[in-house]
Amino acid sequence: MPSEHDVVQVTDPCARHGEGPVWHPEWPGLRWVDMLAGDVLTLEPTGQVHRAHVGSVVAALRPRRGGGAVLALERGFALGDAGLTEIRALGDLWSDPAVRMNEGGCDPEGRFYCGSMSYTAEPGRGGLYRLDTDGTVSTVFDGVTISNGLAWSPDGTSAYYVDTPTQRVDVFDHVDGTLRRRRPLVRIEPELGAPDGLTVDAEGHLWVALWGGGAVHRYSPEGRLVDRIGVPASQVTACTFGGPGLTDLFITTSRVEADLRRHPLSGALFRVPDAGMGMPVREYDG
Repeated sequence: MPSEHDVVQVTDPCARHGEGPVWHPEWPGLRWVDMLAGDVLTLEPTGQVHRAHVGSVVAALRPRRGGGAVLALERGFALGDAGLTEIRALGDLWSDPAVRMNEGGCDPEGRFYCGSMSYTAEPGRGGLYRLDTDGTVSTVFDGVTISNGLAWSPDGTSAYYVDTPTQRVDVFDHVDGTLRRRRPLVRIEPELGAPDGLTVDAEGHLWVALWGGGAVHRYSPEGRLVDRIGVPASQVTACTFGGPGLTDLFITTSRVEADLRRHPLSGALFRVPDAGMGMPVREYDG
């Protein structure tokens, strides 16, 4: 079911491994990460891309209530000022150089989560970690391989999660601030790509980026495929809603493992105007 929406190229292929787009009205524009370069990219109102180097790896970021940002670096969390010129690392969560952070997001209670993986995607080496508002860190669970997309339903009662090699999007009940009763919601055939990052719109639909699939799928809250948006890059990594009305879907892509002869736009940022209606980004309340 191909979408009739237009897909607009916003930038040149400016990221080797673009990931984690975030729209926040108090920022100059959309922000996303060039993960393995350790850079946060900002789409300025002029259309130019500003690059801020924040560490050896930057896996994810979210706005911090009161200003600035919370980030996940290679092996732990950090806080940054509004311009990302001052970064205060909160300490490594592990010492193993073969494991890094990968993707995350904030829950309705204002806590920041990020999951991990080994650089070689060794099975079971990853976990999911939570930075509470008082600065303490908890391990939510471990034993995952590529901890990826994580987002909550509009009412906050469900959370959606991807461990990419499972070829699934799983759903949790979110009860009293905890994730419970994990179960499969969506299964994606390998020939369609592997689930990567995701976002949830105001109607509760899931938008899932497909690594190796050159597309974003939209699923109903019950897990039914209702739309497909083709993207002119094979390694589609993540998506989010943004723009003044939160109606544009921004899509990040990667050049990692991409056939650049067939997909020369890999690493560019794309936009789908009037794709739907998003929700304001949840902020870190610490």
